[in-house]
Amino acid sequence: MSKLKTTFFCQNCGTQYAKWQGQCNACKEWNTIAEEIIQKEEKSSWKPASTEIKRVSKPLKIKEIDSTQEVRMDTTDGELNRVLGGGIVPGSLILLGGEPGIGKSTLLLQISLKLPYKTLYVSGEESQKQIKMRAERINPNSENCLILTETKTQNIFRHIVETEPDIVIIDSIQTLHTDSIESTAGSISQIRETTAELIKFAKETNIPVILIGHITKDGNIAGPKILEHMVDTVLQFEGDRNHVYRILRSLKNRFGSTAELGIYEMQGSGLREVSNPSEILISHREEELSGTAIASTLEGMRPLMIEIQALVSTAVYGTPQRSTTGYNAKRLNMILAVLEKRAGFRLGTKDVFLNVTGGISVDDPAIDLAVVAAILSSNEDIAVGKDVCFAGEVGLSGEIRPVNRVEQRIQEAEKLGFSTIFVSKYNKIAIKNPLIKIVLVSKIEEVVEQLFG
Repeated sequence: MSKLKTTFFCQNCGTQYAKWQGQCNACKEWNTIAEEIIQKEEKSSWKPASTEIKRVSKPLKIKEIDSTQEVRMDTTDGELNRVLGGGIVPGSLILLGGEPGIGKSTLLLQISLKLPYKTLYVSGEESQKQIKMRAERINPNSENCLILTETKTQNIFRHIVETEPDIVIIDSIQTLHTDSIESTAGSISQIRETTAELIKFAKETNIPVILIGHITKDGNIAGPKILEHMVDTVLQFEGDRNHVYRILRSLKNRFGSTAELGIYEMQGSGLREVSNPSEILISHREEELSGTAIASTLEGMRPLMIEIQALVSTAVYGTPQRSTTGYNAKRLNMILAVLEKRAGFRLGTKDVFLNVTGGISVDDPAIDLAVVAAILSSNEDIAVGKDVCFAGEVGLSGEIRPVNRVEQRIQEAEKLGFSTIFVSKYNKIAIKNPLIKIVLVSKIEEVVEQLFG
């Protein structure tokens, strides 16, 4: 028997060390370095059929390379297609991460049951009966989905050769292990080795593989950081478990944009695609209330109308509170300072609470103007009209700065029935004969005068 070879890995970031030490030099975490066995067999567990002819790569001039676009596989899910850039690219490796219980397995099981392709769903966490119970709620009559409960990669590849699927789904990568590494499943070396075997399989057979990945308490995908570099696409499934809405984001995509997002609603029968998210992000109320304003924002190529809620009240305990949900707290403090310095509002002795409805987080600076309107509406106790929306960035001198793709924002507001939109007068607008009234403003004082003057 050959002598076992061991080395030390940081369980947080995957950095390798020759000997144990208390702190990781790379991520500065304490007590995360553990010893793992790395004795490997010479050959990978994935072995292509002997009848196949191995293609040998050779250097080509860039003009000689075939530039015809790869035909993508339609997932029958419009939201997932949008985030992936049009569908699944054959031979790609996709990693889906998210909080426990957020709906990762439900999303991929739902898609695999509806796909027109032969799909092998491999689960290392649930039995076939448990998966059957979930499948009965979604689509019990699927003919194309095969369910396998297995954690050993050698056995998985044997079943793949027998069944010849078009797509392979692994739930989850942290449960897999291979005989070529003698450490436990979920360890740094096992995750790295099993992922490398799946990549080799995907690239040689042109069969796409979708992996589910666990995440740490910090919100990062568990395992070595190199895992995210190895795969082609990294998707993040997020949302509040207390809300019914879920957001699918792309953190990395070699075949499309990372700016797109998909929105789902969690129901008893699975996840429902939300094709018009503006309707769910705006409250349906009969009477007009102070402290609310509608912002026109963009997520990727998709315009959204979101509701900003603000509450301004007298500070009871001396030090005023500044609390935000779904919005950057430091940016709120900046806007309050601008309102006090440039517009003359005394907000330094008042509590300010801000909320973006729907449980989503927004980073678009174009919602600044709506935040200002909501805060001033609550402070003055005067309601902003339900058919008024805003799209503008607020600068430190109190100026209203232009935002990108303003015409798309205006058209979305017009489509949803808004009568007025406030935008920066420095934006160049080429829309002719709009049905919505466009109010051009350059300073906060002009906005205050138009709304509350």
